Amino acid sequence: MKRPGLHIVDDDPDVRDGLAWLFDSRDYTPTTWDGGAPFLDALRQRTGAWEASVVLMDLRMAPLSGLATFEQLKLLRCPWPVLFLTGHGDVSMAVAAVKNGAWDFLEKPFQDNELVDRVAQALVAASAVQDDDAEAKRLRQALAVLSPREREVLDELIRGHYNKTIAEHLGITARTVEFHRANIFEKMGVSSAIELAHKLGRLQPMGSQ
Repeated sequence: MKRPGLHIVDDDPDVRDGLAWLFDSRDYTPTTWDGGAPFLDALRQRTGAWEASVVLMDLRMAPLSGLATFEQLKLLRCPWPVLFLTGHGDVSMAVAAVKNGAWDFLEKPFQDNELVDRVAQALVAASAVQDDDAEAKRLRQALAVLSPREREVLDELIRGHYNKTIAEHLGITARTVEFHRANIFEKMGVSSAIELAHKLGRLQPMGSQ
């Protein structure tokens, strides 16, 4: 089984190495970075999909602070949850970061088990987002291969229309509607119109597809 990923960004080598040891002992695969700049540089070189991972980052770093690094991560559309480690004097900044999209923060000194639990929760959330993104991508690809007539039938289906009504609206036979309906279900990987509507509801606006 693949070990979960974790990126530790901290300019304090003792803290960084200690965290790496902790998470390595808990079956994670930690990657350490001695600052925000090298971490961001590595991410800019990435190609392909983002695997599920979590970023554990010190808030107070130099020359690039944790907050500045976080803002750059957002510009890179990095989907990884960011959990800040902060000192007592930085709590208000950490709270502001959470309000601005960071996953969570933990105030120093922290309990190892609490930190590991927070990271595990963030990883579960990251995996869920990754699964949702993969499903959305599959659905968009399926939509792209529908024929123009199938797309017309699809539009009628998600409005809740029956085969007879669809046939009347499109000027085709009910049997032809059934044929297109079966093809749509197969391509979209669904077994009912309700399931189809539910899945497509996550891809709004459909008109942009």
